[in-house]
Amino acid sequence: MTPEGKVKNKVKLLLSHAGAYYFMPATGGYGASGVPDIIACLKGKFIAIECKSGDNKPTALQLQHLHDIEYCGGIAVIVTEKNINKFERILDESVKGTK
Repeated sequence: MTPEGKVKNKVKLLLSHAGAYYFMPATGGYGASGVPDIIACLKGKFIAIECKSGDNKPTALQLQHLHDIEYCGGIAVIVTEKNINKFERILDESVKGTK
C-alpha cells in the first residue's frame, strides 16, 4: 500500500467511527480533475479531504477546489501523517456541533 493510501485508510476509519457518510470520487478520465480524495457528510456538514503523504503538496487545482468548498460553507482539509490528529479534532467538533 502506498503512503498516501495509508493516510486515506486512517481518514476513512476516523470517518466511520464518527458515523459519517463518505465516498471517494472516481477520477481517471471519468470525474473532474482536482476534486478532493474523500467527500464526507457528518451531522449536516459537508467535508472535503485531500490526503497527502510525506512532503507532497496539493496541486493548484486541488487547492482551488478546497477554496471553493470553504467559500460555499463546507469544511476543506488537507490531511497528512503529521496532522491527522488535527483532522480527528475537526471531526470531534463537528459531531459536537461546535464548528
